Amino acid sequence: YGSETDHTVLELTHNWDTPKYDLGNGFGHIAVEVDDAYLACDEVRRLGGTVTREAGPMKHGTTVIAFVEDPDGYKIEFIQKKTLVR
Repeated sequence: YGSETDHTVLELTHNWDTPKYDLGNGFGHIAVEVDDAYLACDEVRRLGGTVTREAGPMKHGTTVIAFVEDPDGYKIEFIQKKTLVR
């Protein structure tokens, strides 16, 4: 984490006391880079979250990715910074 002038910042908000949000279809998913996609999935599960695609190499590639869903059903992709041998 660092200054917003040279680091990416993603702000997530929740509007309290509003009707339930409708799950939109304006985008497919958001992706974030993680040090270890395997550990990130373990942490999501530990906290009661849903892993929809286990961490592993992409089809026809070596980049390790995983997909999880937030409590509202939005998809989040983890992209591992570098491939770890497992």
